[in-house]
Amino acid sequence: MLMDSVEPEIQELLGFKCARPLVTVHAFLEERGAAGLLNDPNIETAIAEIASEGRSRQQIQRDIKVKEKARDALARKYRNAHASSEDLLRCMYSLGDNNTYLRFNRDPVDKMLGYLDAFFKVDEAEDGYSLAICAGRGGARLTHNHARQFTYAKQTLMLWREVATDMFKLWWMSDADMLSERNRYRLQNTGQGMQRVQSAGNVGRAMSAIIGRCQTKLGGWVGSSVVHLGDHNVPNALMFIDKYTQVPRILNPIVLVLDELPKVAAKDRAVLGMIEASFGSVADCQKTILADFFRHAFDGSGADNFIDAGSCIDGRLTSAWNWCSRIEKKSFYNVFRMCGFVSFDGDFRG
Repeated sequence: MLMDSVEPEIQELLGFKCARPLVTVHAFLEERGAAGLLNDPNIETAIAEIASEGRSRQQIQRDIKVKEKARDALARKYRNAHASSEDLLRCMYSLGDNNTYLRFNRDPVDKMLGYLDAFFKVDEAEDGYSLAICAGRGGARLTHNHARQFTYAKQTLMLWREVATDMFKLWWMSDADMLSERNRYRLQNTGQGMQRVQSAGNVGRAMSAIIGRCQTKLGGWVGSSVVHLGDHNVPNALMFIDKYTQVPRILNPIVLVLDELPKVAAKDRAVLGMIEASFGSVADCQKTILADFFRHAFDGSGADNFIDAGSCIDGRLTSAWNWCSRIEKKSFYNVFRMCGFVSFDGDFRG
């Protein structure tokens, strides 16, 4: 509705603009003379995400009190005639939302990167756990030796991590791209129904910068660095955002299973015996799951050609979703179920 409302013909009929720029915390505070809040040394304490894993209730309650005290002190310090304490608290809650988002959406990527480095070495392929893939085998459409596949999987996870870090900015840019009066869309049948195909210059430039940061950190790049935007794969900026919000839906269930597996085995000797008989040990079971994921969630599969899948930036997500769709056929599927897995749609039974 908002995309249509910015069309010149519609605006002429309406006589006013329906769309307006998103209000950011920075713009809100700067307009009210309270931008100093963002540079205050106590702001990190006031918006910190308090983790509960492995900590006592007393420690958690103590951190909550410290956070509340810092938040209230900042609200009193920076309030003025144009910005009330309630306004400032709302801004801090908004900043805290980003930290919460990162915890649930970026942390799974960090954990998978940790598992990759803990269980595998880039220059050494362990017998039975090589990450090498060959086009035509196991559904793979790419051919990589162990070292190249290790690097390919790692750079993809690093890319997803950077996207998660910048997601709020990318979302803001998506809004600007979609509601620009100069950026008109065209209706086109993309093979997935009629879509609004529209360029996304702001998001495209931001993604180029993200890829550049990853390339600098890794010292190179494996595969294609093409980002699909404004074509039949990713018609517009909203579809781009939707694709990358799927990353935690893929990784979170896997991380939860890997974390839960040692606990489940420790509670039930029958389960431990089954795991040892099938995989050798709990660690070997974890490694089997990870090896299969790092091989075939990043093997170029999931589409009929290299434009739609392959090694391009968006094709990596396509391959990962393709791996998820085949989870029931994996030798470790029963392990997933015992650890509480239900689906990749956000469901998990603890």
